[in-house]
Amino acid sequence: MKIHQFFSFIIVACAASLLCSSCSNSSFSGSGSAAQRAYEAYDRPASLPTNRSNVSVKVSLKNQMAYVMEGSKPLLVMPVTVGKSSSPTPKGSFRIRSKNHYYRANTHGYAVKGNTVRGVYLRNKPAGWAFKGTPMPYWCEFKSAYGFHTGWMKPFPASGGCLRMHKNVAPKFFRLVSVGTPVSIAQTQAEDVTIGRNVPRPPDSTPFPGNPDGMMALTQDFFTQHKTPTYVP
Repeated sequence: MKIHQFFSFIIVACAASLLCSSCSNSSFSGSGSAAQRAYEAYDRPASLPTNRSNVSVKVSLKNQMAYVMEGSKPLLVMPVTVGKSSSPTPKGSFRIRSKNHYYRANTHGYAVKGNTVRGVYLRNKPAGWAFKGTPMPYWCEFKSAYGFHTGWMKPFPASGGCLRMHKNVAPKFFRLVSVGTPVSIAQTQAEDVTIGRNVPRPPDSTPFPGNPDGMMALTQDFFTQHKTPTYVP
């Protein structure tokens, strides 16, 4: 994913203070535009599995939807933002390889020197500056360098190949899957015409929010600012 996308897109949102998937907390303070507030309030219902070994994930690139299933029972149906044509999400059969709530990218992020912070690729970091990776909360890797993670949701392919989740839904997905959970990614899935129809999607509160570099690089705030997850029977 290109660096400017990370520094103008990332996660959750409130324009100047948000994160874990959101920013400082404009989401919950009611600040911002009506579209911004609607985006911050977005959520999807989820159920906990009775047998975690029966959980699997199916992703439809065309429908931009992920289905977390326990056998034939849907546990969570959530929109995802998929890779754009120049950086597509890989298709195929995978398994969750690793999980990390506090994951940071290891190729792009921020150069830090004293109180000065600037967005960089690691390869371009100035000599003598520290490096802090871009926050990618609730990371669930399914292929080397590709994973599900909290990210700014758009209603069209917009990622660098990863699957972005809404900040309020990401912690639910993270809890439902385990290392080893099967992941099937295809252009379409059978569920698209059943449980994947007419699923509410996060409103597009364009443009991408600008999250303060200092908050993104120097604090853990971005990883924990979302609704407390709840689950239905």
